[in-house]
Amino acid sequence: MSNKAFDADVLIGGGGLVGPTLALALDQAGLSVAIIDASKPAETLAASFDGRAFAIAFASYRMWRALGLGEALDAVAQPIERIMVTDGEVGGARAGPSLLHLHFDRAELTDHDEPLGLMLEARHVRQALDAAIRATPSIKMIQPMSVTAIARDPAGVTATLADGQSLRAPLLVGADGRRSFVRGAVGIRTIGWDYPVTAIVATIAHEKPHDAVAHEYFLPNGPFAILPLKGERSNIVWAEPRAAAEALLNMPEADFLVELRKRFGDFLGELSLEGPRFGYPLSLQLAERMIDARVALAGDSAHGIHPLAGQGLNLGLKDCAALAECIADGVSVGLDPGEVSILERYQRWRRFDNVSMALGMEAFDKLFSNSFAPVRTARRLGLAAVNAVGPARRFFMKYAGGGAGDLPKLLRGESLAA
Repeated sequence: MSNKAFDADVLIGGGGLVGPTLALALDQAGLSVAIIDASKPAETLAASFDGRAFAIAFASYRMWRALGLGEALDAVAQPIERIMVTDGEVGGARAGPSLLHLHFDRAELTDHDEPLGLMLEARHVRQALDAAIRATPSIKMIQPMSVTAIARDPAGVTATLADGQSLRAPLLVGADGRRSFVRGAVGIRTIGWDYPVTAIVATIAHEKPHDAVAHEYFLPNGPFAILPLKGERSNIVWAEPRAAAEALLNMPEADFLVELRKRFGDFLGELSLEGPRFGYPLSLQLAERMIDARVALAGDSAHGIHPLAGQGLNLGLKDCAALAECIADGVSVGLDPGEVSILERYQRWRRFDNVSMALGMEAFDKLFSNSFAPVRTARRLGLAAVNAVGPARRFFMKYAGGGAGDLPKLLRGESLAA
C-alpha cells in the first residue's frame, strides 16, 4: 500500500534483532517500513558488543530462511541434535550432570528433518540482519536516532525524532527493548520484578568435541547451560547471585576457570576462555497489553522473561511472524496497517503464549533453583519419569522448537509475498 500522507506504511522503533526481522517480513508482504534505531552500527556490529549466543527454535529459523537469511546464517549456525536436562553438582568428582536426567534427541522427531534448535552467536545474527536491511531499498534505516515524542490521531501516528524531523505512518511498532520509549509514551504499564541474580555469559573453547549436545544443569544458585557453537567451542550461561557474579566477572581468568570447572565438570576436557565475560542482570517484565491505538509492541518491549529455556528471542520472533501476517491479511482486504481489528487479532494470537511462557519459566526456576533435599529428590525423579515416557518427551521437543500450536506462515517456512 502507499499513501502520500505517510512516510511509510509502518514505523518500527528499535533496530536490535526483532525490529529488522519484522521489517523484512513486512517488506516481503509489500509494505514500506522505516526503522528508527538509537544505536550506532559500528558499535552493535562489533564482536565485543554482545557475547550472547541464542538457542533458535527450528520454527524461528524457518522464518529467517523464508526471509532470505539462510545463506548467511547456515554457515555459522550450530545445529542442536540432543539436549540433556539434569540436576547438577558443584565441585569434586560429582561436578556435572546427575544420573537422573531428561534427554531430548532429534532422532525421535520423525515428522520433520530439522534439528531441535540451532545455536547462533549474537554478532552473526546482527551482521546478517544488517546486510539484509541494507540490501532492501524499501526499508529505510534511520540511525543513530531516537524517537522523542509520539502523537496519534484517528488516521495515524506521528513520531518526532531527536533531530527535529517527524515521520508519519498508520502504525508504530515498539521493538525497542525492555526500557521501551514507545511503550512508556503511550501509557502501557508493565508488571514484573528483578531476580537477585546475574547471568554470566562467555564463550569457552574445549579440548573434546561437544557432539552437538546442549546441557542444562540446575544448580542451587540457578541454571548453568553449556550450549554448543561451531567448532570445539560452547557458550555458557551461568546464573549466580549478584555479588558472586560480579566477583566471577572480575577475577583473573585462571581463577574463573577453576570456578567454572567446578560446575562444568571434565567431560569436554581442558577449558579456556575465548573472548570477554559478560554479565546480564535478570528480571521478569510483562507489558499489561501488547497494543494501543495505532501502536503495537513486539519482543522485549512486550515481554522480558527468565532465560532458563532460551525462549526470550524466540517469543519475539513469533511476535514478528504473527504481526506481519495480521497486517498482510488486513491490508489485502483494504484495511490500513494500524486498524484496531488487525491489532486485536495480533494480541489474541500472541498474548497467551507470551504470558504462559513467562510464568512457566518463573515456576520452573523456583522449582529447580531449590536445594531443599526432598524437593531435589522429587524433581530428579520427575525428570527421570518424563524421560521414560516417549510421547511426553516428543511433546516437549516440539513445543520448545516452536512447532506446536497455531503457527504463522513464516514459522512454517512459508512466504508472505502475495
